[in-house]
Amino acid sequence: MYSPTYNHIRDRAEALAFMRANNFAVLVAGDGAGEHALSASHLPVLIEERSAVGGEGLVIVGHLAKSNPQWEQFFDQEVMVVFQGAHAYISPRWYAQTERVPTWNYAAVHAYGPVRGLVDREEKYDAVAKLVAAHDPAWLPAFQSLSTTYMDGMLQAIVAFEINVTHLETRWKLSQNRGRDEQLRIAAALDQSQDAAARSLATLTRAHLVKD
Repeated sequence: MYSPTYNHIRDRAEALAFMRANNFAVLVAGDGAGEHALSASHLPVLIEERSAVGGEGLVIVGHLAKSNPQWEQFFDQEVMVVFQGAHAYISPRWYAQTERVPTWNYAAVHAYGPVRGLVDREEKYDAVAKLVAAHDPAWLPAFQSLSTTYMDGMLQAIVAFEINVTHLETRWKLSQNRGRDEQLRIAAALDQSQDAAARSLATLTRAHLVKD
């Protein structure tokens, strides 16, 4: 991901919180050859902090339908997981200087690493149970009480995996190159938007004001 130095986020805790808050991610895989060299799936994932050799100490856990052919493509290869946060159009009308062009501000994280398939029944079950616990804890007891026959059928229909994150790329594109005053003007304009994402971006912009 193209990311100038002034757009990098070096605060690991902030990057991790961002990934967890935007965990409906895009999993990109491919062998670089053929008509469909790349494939992408939109999936909810979990981000766990774990010690791992040669990595960032982060593991991404998820699953996809076995009928999705992407899983046949990504084992033993590096994949990319894209986490996208708030984003919005930035109008030249908001700048103090009149000679400006439009841009688009956003926050994103790209995580890279090899995939390991979770083939053991208990590993697959745990991967799904953790996702339920994260998003619907009130239903977790009902999930845990599902019959073994039904659960085994469901588990056989998915491919569970985990990704040992070897490196992260971050970009918080918040007009840092325009200076603090312009950032404040942009944030004030975004606050007036009917779009909740734009207002969220205003908050993020104020949290990353450059120093004069």
